[in-house]
Amino acid sequence: MRLICPYCRKEVHFIDMVLTKDMEYVFNVITRHELGKRYGTPALAYISLFAVTPFHLKSSKFRRILEEIVKLYDAQAFSYQKKLYPISHAGIIEAIDVCIKKNFTDVLENHNYLKKVMVGISEREGKGKSKQAEKDLRERESNVLAGGGRPEKELDSRLRGNDNTEEKPERITPEQAKTNIQRVGEILKTIGG
Repeated sequence: MRLICPYCRKEVHFIDMVLTKDMEYVFNVITRHELGKRYGTPALAYISLFAVTPFHLKSSKFRRILEEIVKLYDAQAFSYQKKLYPISHAGIIEAIDVCIKKNFTDVLENHNYLKKVMVGISEREGKGKSKQAEKDLRERESNVLAGGGRPEKELDSRLRGNDNTEEKPERITPEQAKTNIQRVGEILKTIGG
């Protein structure tokens, strides 16, 4: 069975892909992993920028590059110039798409161009998250000031990190007071008071 890559128009022999263990891993990722199921075409098009054809000769390089992309996709984070950047699945695929659409004159040697594109996308996503968090905080503040939100006591405890959502009784019952007095008396006797 022969397949044609939609981007580079190279012919791929399905039998060559299944013959080696490296290509067996590639086939499993394409058919079973979320990256392969949802975004198999862009991932394979990106890998083709590394000149991994013919597959039966360069299957280990193909597998290594695909493993790196799968790790990136699963981690949703990458490091570039000693800094860790979080990025969403959609951001990763957007960056891969940018790389595919750029007309490279040479074969890619590493993922540095992809990482440079992902840095911008990651920073954009981070700004969007911080804006949304600030908007949510302002909404909660306005609810509290309007009296429609949580009481201030609960809000203060949440801000201090005491996120106890259990309701505590305001006062103790007379039986509880009596048992507490007895316990305090026993403690004082053991201390010697």
